[in-house]
Amino acid sequence: MVGSKEKRDKRLQQVSLLRTIPYSDHQRWWTSETVAVVTGANRGIGFEMVKQLAGHGLTVILTSRDENVGVEAAKVLQEGGFNVDFHRLDILDTSSIQDFCQWIKEKYGFIDVLINNAGVNYNVGTHNSVEYSHMVISTNYNGTKNIIKAMIPLMRQASTGARIVNVTSRLGRLKGRHSKLENEAVRAKLMDVDSLTEEAIDETVSEFLKQVEEGTWESGGWPHSFTDYSVSKMAVNAYTRVLAKELSERPEGEKIYANCFCPGWVKTAMTGYAGNISAEDGADTGVWLALLPDQAITGKFFAERREISF
Repeated sequence: MVGSKEKRDKRLQQVSLLRTIPYSDHQRWWTSETVAVVTGANRGIGFEMVKQLAGHGLTVILTSRDENVGVEAAKVLQEGGFNVDFHRLDILDTSSIQDFCQWIKEKYGFIDVLINNAGVNYNVGTHNSVEYSHMVISTNYNGTKNIIKAMIPLMRQASTGARIVNVTSRLGRLKGRHSKLENEAVRAKLMDVDSLTEEAIDETVSEFLKQVEEGTWESGGWPHSFTDYSVSKMAVNAYTRVLAKELSERPEGEKIYANCFCPGWVKTAMTGYAGNISAEDGADTGVWLALLPDQAITGKFFAERREISF
């Protein structure tokens, strides 16, 4: 345990060092007219990603379900000299998504980067209730799909490609140490990226929710820790791979690259502020992925700026 903590601390020191190294001119593909959207960004990791992206010179749209707190969060960054705009967005509300898309069209015309950070978790510490499983799955998985599908037509066509970054978790790994999926049939289905489909992922989460309703989920081979949250992030991880594969078929000049990352156990409201990583460090890999000059990277899972297995 001590050894793993030392390794983690060393990696975080390396990430902090990398953050201080500026992108060179030949790596910088973006300008002040590059538009990034971050969902669920009024606090925590989302807020920090908005700040870091704006710090790199992008125009960033901070979104929040709660308009009042979103306006205040954007105001803080605007007063700090960052080029940040705000618009309300509820990824579970079709009319809210439509209103947001129309606003993007009218004010900006397009976006270049979409970071899906909006999400919920109702378990803290060792508590593992599935009482809010429907809300967790709906928000973390279905809501993420909703906004991605709405935003794709608005993503700018350019040689550098647009970027989608999904905030997920190691808890959603198929062979994770802390939240392992023991259902071998489901694991095999989600690991087979060549035949994996969105419909197969939908069926998996529907089966989980059905077992929750029937009270049989504990014997279903699902992860034992943060079960509903883990399943939701497992689905997002799988969908990232399906999405990347579909988008890779787009012609040159219309490419969109999709990846996901785990920010770690961050000190935010979602963890009950029990995490061991700052929001600044947690946001770093997401920003790094959004700004990567290497266009060939897509359909991958990252943590601390390193690729990890699904």
